[in-house]
Amino acid sequence: MTDKNYITAVCSVKNGTVKINNTFDFTNSLVTSGVDFLKSVYTHYQFNYPKFFKMDGLCKLAFTASELVLKQNNITNTYKPEDIAIIIANRTSSLETDSEHQHAISNKENYFPSPSVFVYTLPNIMIGEIAIRNKITGENSVFIFDKFDAEFMSEYVNSLLNSNKAQCCITGWVDFYDNKYEAFLITVEKKKSALGIENQTEELNKLFITNA
Repeated sequence: MTDKNYITAVCSVKNGTVKINNTFDFTNSLVTSGVDFLKSVYTHYQFNYPKFFKMDGLCKLAFTASELVLKQNNITNTYKPEDIAIIIANRTSSLETDSEHQHAISNKENYFPSPSVFVYTLPNIMIGEIAIRNKITGENSVFIFDKFDAEFMSEYVNSLLNSNKAQCCITGWVDFYDNKYEAFLITVEKKKSALGIENQTEELNKLFITNA
């Protein structure tokens, strides 16, 4: 019999709103920029992590959602750093920053590649930012899909936990491009939580749609 794993916390950040465990927790309709909204979230929740302001939009979004979902439980203190996995997917990879970098080097008359931009031209940097902040050293991967694939994500995470390659996982969807931003992160553990939601394809897909 396959071991059961459970979704123990949920956070979504999209369209000027933050939802935590399926409940609206913060809204700001006064800003139109995705980055400006994330800055307002940072201020509202008092994250106190100055490195946030050096990040690109994708990393700001991933960092914000991870901070909020991890506040709902105590996994970074409950598990060893090597027992926590981070598995995230998105649609546009790091295209937002790739485009900015390309623009900076395309003009031969004003060629100026910025190291501070170039460092963010890989989507896995967002996982690195989460890992550094929380001292996580477990398995991590970024997958690129046309849309959120609940079947793949649930099965991949369950495989990690059931094979004891990880004891818990931060996972979900984080996409940022052309001022459109969408984050949906969950924590998955072997123990049941108040949410009582199994990490199975149908349940995960319902949860994603609810938070979309």
